[in-house]
Amino acid sequence: MRRLAPLVLLAALTACAPRVYGPPPAPPPPSAPPTGIERLTLLPGSFDQLPGWGEDGAGAVLPALLRSCERMAKLPWDRSIGADGMGGTVADWHTPCATARRISAGEHDIARAFFEAWFVPYLATNDGRAEGTFTGYFEPELEGSLARSPRYRVPLLAKPKDLVTRGDQVGRMVGGEFRPYPSRAEIEAGTLGSLAQAVAWVADPVDAHIMHIQGSGRVRLPDGRVLRLGVAGTNGHRFVGIGKLMRERGLLDDISMPAIRAWLKDNPTRAQALMAENPRYVFYKVVTGDGPLGSEGVALTPERSLAVDNRYIPLGVPLFLDTVDPAGRPLRRLVMAQDTGGAIKGPVRGDFFWGAGEAAFEKAGRMKSPGRYWLLLPRQRSPRVALAE
Repeated sequence: MRRLAPLVLLAALTACAPRVYGPPPAPPPPSAPPTGIERLTLLPGSFDQLPGWGEDGAGAVLPALLRSCERMAKLPWDRSIGADGMGGTVADWHTPCATARRISAGEHDIARAFFEAWFVPYLATNDGRAEGTFTGYFEPELEGSLARSPRYRVPLLAKPKDLVTRGDQVGRMVGGEFRPYPSRAEIEAGTLGSLAQAVAWVADPVDAHIMHIQGSGRVRLPDGRVLRLGVAGTNGHRFVGIGKLMRERGLLDDISMPAIRAWLKDNPTRAQALMAENPRYVFYKVVTGDGPLGSEGVALTPERSLAVDNRYIPLGVPLFLDTVDPAGRPLRRLVMAQDTGGAIKGPVRGDFFWGAGEAAFEKAGRMKSPGRYWLLLPRQRSPRVALAE
């Protein structure tokens, strides 16, 4: 009877939900696939194949799902979801989203039945290889000020006036020519001058660099107010992980984020030169809302949002994650693809959002686990990327 009741209620909710009548509009021409040898292949499966599916509190992902639904509802109904329309069109998501709005986040059995009724799980593989790498990230909170002072002297810059984006390229016009934007070292040396204003000033260059790696963050002002900052853009340079550089040079054996932060703060002179070797620079904007904004443009949900490579995985799509946490415990749950990251590359690669604060920092900084995920795509439309039967 406990199983029957959720299904009966789900049927009632489905009956009340708005419907999309007729076939969905044809999607626009498919976008160009990513270059390189990596290739996303999806293996259709069933929910009983998902390890830990029955143990996850499925309703906890609904607030994150609904944020993506709200963003999707603003798009044209014939807009394709993901490369080659793998997630169908916006129209295909209308009824599932409408149904999800009628389920409480605490109704886990009903939420689980909802996903089983409306979605099909597809195991993501990199040309047949299902295992990938999963790391963690968090929302830093730094002490800072709106004005520069002897204590707060490290700027967090707004998007510069001369920054230009052309497709995937970022640069600026110099003498009528499009040229690459200055690197981190050049920006920190002051080459931008008045072209980029500081949205806030913080005390520690190491913490500022960690915030650049994480993307967004919070600045706690002297009067107690909290300024939330999101990514406004980057200088377009590739990301270089300083942890890898430190290991290659024998500076540090433990390259977890907590260990890296401690070393950088203990060696400030060497730290400045080392951090400059990561040429990627992040620009910020003030944001409001319940959480940091991901690349999808919606607030991230602690322990339910995942950063992915959106050349392969469409943002706004639910996934079932199977990996382990930094302590080696199983981490199996529904998450939403709602963010991207400079180091998150490949068809099976994810960055798990742990939330804000020191506890989240410790977990995020020590997570590097093998794992896999399944994309949950609408039953009424099959993905049009490579499928393995």
